[in-house]
Amino acid sequence: MDLFQDKSQQGFRVNEPDAFDYHQPLATRMRPNSLEEFVGQEHLVGEGKMLRRMIESGVIGSLIFYGPPSSGKTTLAHVISKEIKAAFEVINAVLDGIKELRTVVEKAEKLRKLNGRKTILFVDEIHRWNKAQQDALLPHLESGIITLVGATTENPFYSLVNPLLSRCQLFELKPLLKGDVEHMIQRALKDEEKGLGNKEIKVNQDAIDHFADYAGGDVRNALNALEVAVLSSKPDEGGVIHIHLDIAKESIQRRTVRYDRTGDEHYHYISAFIKSVRGSDPDGALYWMNAMLEGGDDPNFLFRRMFILASEDIGLAEPNAITIVNSCHEAFMKCGMPEGMFFLSHAALYLAMCPKSNSTLGIFKASSEIKEKGVGNVPPYLKDKTANKLSARYQDIENASKDYKYPHSHPGNWVDQQYLPDSLKNISFYEAGAEGREGLLKKRLDSIKGKNKSEE
Repeated sequence: MDLFQDKSQQGFRVNEPDAFDYHQPLATRMRPNSLEEFVGQEHLVGEGKMLRRMIESGVIGSLIFYGPPSSGKTTLAHVISKEIKAAFEVINAVLDGIKELRTVVEKAEKLRKLNGRKTILFVDEIHRWNKAQQDALLPHLESGIITLVGATTENPFYSLVNPLLSRCQLFELKPLLKGDVEHMIQRALKDEEKGLGNKEIKVNQDAIDHFADYAGGDVRNALNALEVAVLSSKPDEGGVIHIHLDIAKESIQRRTVRYDRTGDEHYHYISAFIKSVRGSDPDGALYWMNAMLEGGDDPNFLFRRMFILASEDIGLAEPNAITIVNSCHEAFMKCGMPEGMFFLSHAALYLAMCPKSNSTLGIFKASSEIKEKGVGNVPPYLKDKTANKLSARYQDIENASKDYKYPHSHPGNWVDQQYLPDSLKNISFYEAGAEGREGLLKKRLDSIKGKNKSEE
């Protein structure tokens, strides 16, 4: 007799056949229970792939799955526990902490002593745990009491502590493809036990395409929409439920955008936006800006990035760029959305089409010089005139500021004069760009320098 057959008394989630409940959503009922049922992530669980070999051998160490939402991290962890016949415990890092971890560890210890069964602990959103909470896992991983499967939507190298990373193997899950979602829709329509196969349903291919396309790789979203479409449609005289494109459009009206304002995608999208503007590609700028807006990002964040870009990547090539962005931002704050889209577009398109210059980066060259070598002495003739006169009066020295050459007294309002300390007189921090307004300014400077030198 299996001591753990009565789950209600023992309190363990062992992987016996799951109780089936038709009141559960279709997406929950259709959750895969084996590798054969699992769809997607062929680079991990395809024939001959490393993770599949590990599962089939039954030798599973602690794992970290990272990837976008709805890519199958939880489902894959569940499948692994089924395949290796392990107890499966779940902790949500947002809601649970060390107290819940201790409870799981106590159960796992009892389970291992009684029948040698392994326990897989699935920690969802593990990046939400702080350092102390992550460290609390370490002794239990070392002892083998639990096998950890952590799931995160963020880059684990930034969000997880090094001791935990060193004890886990990392596997990146990719967004599910449209074909993967279509496969699950077809399976749900045919499955008579868990799916909709016990009903007479005819779904047009264009409706299936719509479900799969608008789900954005989220199988749960697609299956829930399919179920809504089926349950809200009346059978015809022959008892057949017809799902055509219009019904599909009503059941899933908004395309799912894979985006997390606090995750890696946020940084990937803003990077793509900035690089599109810097690369003078208006189409790329509009596309990535809208991707962020659709994902719920703050328009003010986009304006802030455009302010920076106006000086960093355009600068003196078009000095009005920062003024244009500022005006668009003020207009946006006065009007709000949806009219504010015009001002976002106005600013982004203008910046993308502007001539480019990164000469403002010269400030960092000067900063680096000062940090490494300190500040040199101010040439005497550049010192404050009043201070120089006082010094000359009380110290009986010559007033050096009298040697200062006043540019406005010379042709072109320029005169050849050293403005850097003697130790830096041959160095150049500013490298003038040749584009746009800066190109004209550079020509002007080169012209007056050359003219004055020739006259001297």
